[in-house]
Amino acid sequence: MEIQNGIVFTEDRKFSQQPVYTEGERFSASPSGETLDARGLYVLPGLVDIHIHGYAGTDFCDGDPEGLRRMAERLACEGVTSFLGTTMSFGLKELAKAAEGFQQYEEHPSPAGAVLRGVHMEGPFLSKNKRGAQAEQYIIPPDFSFFQEACTLFSQKIRLVDIAPELPGAMDFIRRAREICPVSLAHTEADYDTALQALEAGADHITHMYNAMPPFLHRTPGVIGAAAEKADFCELIADGIHVHPSVVRSTFRWFGWEHICLISDCMQAGGLPSGEYILGGQKVFVRDGKATLEDGTIAGSAVSLGECLRRAIAFGVPREEAVLAATASPARSVGLYEEIGRISPGLQADILIADSSFRPVYVIIGGKIIYRRS
Repeated sequence: MEIQNGIVFTEDRKFSQQPVYTEGERFSASPSGETLDARGLYVLPGLVDIHIHGYAGTDFCDGDPEGLRRMAERLACEGVTSFLGTTMSFGLKELAKAAEGFQQYEEHPSPAGAVLRGVHMEGPFLSKNKRGAQAEQYIIPPDFSFFQEACTLFSQKIRLVDIAPELPGAMDFIRRAREICPVSLAHTEADYDTALQALEAGADHITHMYNAMPPFLHRTPGVIGAAAEKADFCELIADGIHVHPSVVRSTFRWFGWEHICLISDCMQAGGLPSGEYILGGQKVFVRDGKATLEDGTIAGSAVSLGECLRRAIAFGVPREEAVLAATASPARSVGLYEEIGRISPGLQADILIADSSFRPVYVIIGGKIIYRRS
């Protein structure tokens, strides 16, 4: 395929009018096959969501392969071409159910859906006092044997595991787990020194920064201060609910796009109207786009990564930086940068072709057009 006349986001991190070539499932250096006229449209790498619990009425932990099919297909229509199914705090019995659905879907994935590239294990090694929407009864201290069993359940495809570093045994867990996958600090009461020690022990990621952790203060900088000095990647929910638009802008200036992974943290209400839903076995109420537990605690988001990208740009983040934080950075953070996250010969041809508002007009996954706006 040759995509002509589009405004392409190139490997040198600029927009430029030039052709994009694909051959089969991959980007190529020369044209072949059909042409697609993208005149006046933006041609971006497909979006990569490394932290998403659900969408379109499905939760990843439901263990329902048909639900995952629906989720993947609806995400693709939003420009998301790759994602990690994200777990909540559960026991091994509940995780086994999620893993069964994951495995069944992997055997027969949707040809018209975003690619499910593995698992982000958000719980259960978290702080009970900073649990947010995580169910308290499942939260446990770091347990490497538990983690190994979960890895086995998910066919060794856990690509990110979360931990509160102040918990007993956390540092040893980090040193061992980092040999399997990246480790992220999350749902934590850690102070600056503890967070810095965890990052020096091998953690390199911060889960939904600012949320479920102490605030950054000038005498107690906490996890955020440590992250600014040492973390490779920091997740950011740019829905305007979890983090104020001013803080979204400031975070890009402070940390730099190369350290920021835009995420949705979406739950099953994504793409659906206000109402009552479930997350981690708990009731969630969605009103005016805000998802909360009965006590008012924010419980994930109800928007896609595509919408978070658009909002980040609307908040004043330079569009180039926002695109990088929704594509290249998350791909790098979980070891997928040699496969996805940029438009480059040899990589999988996942493409979002968008209008001037960055809303999808075409979505291409593995060289095939799977969405065309009518």
